[in-house]
Amino acid sequence: MTQEQQDLLIPPYGGKLVDLVVSGAEREALMAEANRFPSLQMTDRNLCDLELLAVGGFSPLDRFMSKADYQRVLTEMRLADGTLFPIPITLTISKEDLPTREEWITLRDARNYIIAVMRIEEVFRWDPTREARLVCGTTDHRHPLVSEMQQWRDLCISGELKVLNLPVYYDFVEIRRTPAQVRALLAEMGNRNVVAFQTRNPLHRIHEELTKRAAAQVGGSLLIHPVVGLTKPGDVDHYTRVRVYKALVENYYDKHTTVLSLLPLAMRMAGPREALWHALIRRNYGATHFVVGRDHAGPGNDSAGKPFYGPYEAQEMMAQYEDELGVKGVQFQELVYLVDEDRYEEVSKVPPNAKTANISGTQVRDEYLAKGKLLPAWFTRPETAQILMETNPPRHKQGLCIWFTGLSGAGKSTISEALVPMLLERGRQATVLDGDVVRTHLSKGLGFSKEDRDTNILRIGFVASEITRHNGTVICAAISPYRATRNEARKMVGEDHFVEVYVNTPLEVCESRDVKGMYARARRGEIKGFTGIDDPYEEPLNPELVLDTVETTPEANARKIVAYLEARGFLNSR
Repeated sequence: MTQEQQDLLIPPYGGKLVDLVVSGAEREALMAEANRFPSLQMTDRNLCDLELLAVGGFSPLDRFMSKADYQRVLTEMRLADGTLFPIPITLTISKEDLPTREEWITLRDARNYIIAVMRIEEVFRWDPTREARLVCGTTDHRHPLVSEMQQWRDLCISGELKVLNLPVYYDFVEIRRTPAQVRALLAEMGNRNVVAFQTRNPLHRIHEELTKRAAAQVGGSLLIHPVVGLTKPGDVDHYTRVRVYKALVENYYDKHTTVLSLLPLAMRMAGPREALWHALIRRNYGATHFVVGRDHAGPGNDSAGKPFYGPYEAQEMMAQYEDELGVKGVQFQELVYLVDEDRYEEVSKVPPNAKTANISGTQVRDEYLAKGKLLPAWFTRPETAQILMETNPPRHKQGLCIWFTGLSGAGKSTISEALVPMLLERGRQATVLDGDVVRTHLSKGLGFSKEDRDTNILRIGFVASEITRHNGTVICAAISPYRATRNEARKMVGEDHFVEVYVNTPLEVCESRDVKGMYARARRGEIKGFTGIDDPYEEPLNPELVLDTVETTPEANARKIVAYLEARGFLNSR
């Protein structure tokens, strides 16, 4: 990159692009030492964060946050030195795994490969509830990050990082680029202005129109920068999405002004705060402008069915801080398709009485892909429609998890026994994961403490997610008393494939049934921590189905489930 080209680009956030990757003799010496240091196996989220720390995506941050940085980011969205930084970047460790003598620790991936070494300079406690409230604005466990944080470890560690090996990828390697590489490509294009577009979804004609308008508005280059790290559970997988992005860029965008590059980011789905964070990251990749979408980085609805964030909160926050970030927000009103003119237009500019059309994300899933119908050409390019059809079979051929929850003796297993032959009659073979059977095999040895109960449910959720991912049907019938853990199971399976069925049988009815004599033993104090007696059952707040077993027979309840599945498209109509 020539000096003239460098002068065209906005400086990285903080003025310097961080580079933590060591090479040569230093790397060889540290690799030899790494095997004798205590090790910490990182999660997928940790690995994404470490990669972006290493290559400068999070510049000026050069480590997992210290306590001073972390605390100020939570309360003021600033690092300890006052630099705007809206999202905490932390590495947690269990207190049992904290080294007692060594000051260095080796960071490894899930396959135990060495990624980096870290000098532990600081250890501090953190509070997941406080972080959830301050960063996400909610403690509702339907928020994917809020529920995930409950699984993080006890302590945060911080200190100098030396990255020995970046994560290895085997997919789309030609468009996986570091900030320095993207900046070099943009510099070669010779445009002072660069607008970046963040996405975690397939691109349709409306997004194509929006990105092209954004590039024209700033008079510069376009960086299409999709996230391929962790996104919202249930999102379209990145393999499918990137096939779409590549097809569109190759066929419908100006190659002289457009760069497609993948971003290994672990999203937080933190709405307005995350919009600022996305803009900051894109500045490090060379962007001067950033498209802030409607409900940017929003995770959908809470347990009461209401959106976590307002539709324009992110745009408002971006406008407040864009001067300090050095990245200008590019905002558009909702676009709609004008049928008679075969073009898209902002809602505020639509002529009176004009005929418009639009297809929501729900309609894409439920009315087109779920029924095996090709999306219309006015809505999406034929290449996109074909790729989505190939990777999304009709809903009656997709995976399904029916998750029964309720007190012991509520009737979960009895209803599931009636449901299985009804599903077989309709062409769906189902695997049943009954709570008692699971504890005999999959969870043998676990007790009934809260921790063991959570472990049991998470094991069931993991098996259910694998069955569902391979387009199978699974019926889970376990008490699963805690909302947070049920929500974690929902995340594992995916929102669109998870049907929570609350068997709402009163405690006194369950006690009167008491076939196994468990309630009587719990009342006598022979069993401790029994759900409904001396341990709580947290009722679902917004389940897909609520069943009554006092006035309704198991057969009738099973038929209610069948009717629901048919209405959702999981079963073919007769």
